[in-house]
Amino acid sequence: MSGLVIRLAPHERVLLNGAVIENGDRRTCLSIKTPNANVLRLRDAIHPEQANTPVRRTCYLAQLVLSGDSSAAEIEKPLLRAIEQISQVFTDPDSRRILATASDQILAGDHYAALKALRLLLPREARLFAARRP
Repeated sequence: MSGLVIRLAPHERVLLNGAVIENGDRRTCLSIKTPNANVLRLRDAIHPEQANTPVRRTCYLAQLVLSGDSSAAEIEKPLLRAIEQISQVFTDPDSRRILATASDQILAGDHYAALKALRLLLPREARLFAARRP
């Protein structure tokens, strides 16, 4: 089987190449056969007001390409710059590997995979911010 298979809960919405698709009353599966289709579950989307930390802002930049709000060409440099800034904080080997994967995926044009990698840093960032609070 080739392509992407998405399992949707009842009334779940997904953004597919800029179009919002909402599931009906039953669970279903969608098979996306088009290579390089931009797919984003809206429940996983970061809204502009939620992009309030460095990692969330970086995820939001990657998400802009998937939503069709920005082209890959116009977002590539700011996104790579944001990853470089994050790498100044996340210096452990595992985080560096995640950031390297995200950078490689951006350069390869796979913004979904880049977003997926960057989202792995969200819990780490939350722990860092929690540790700084008295």
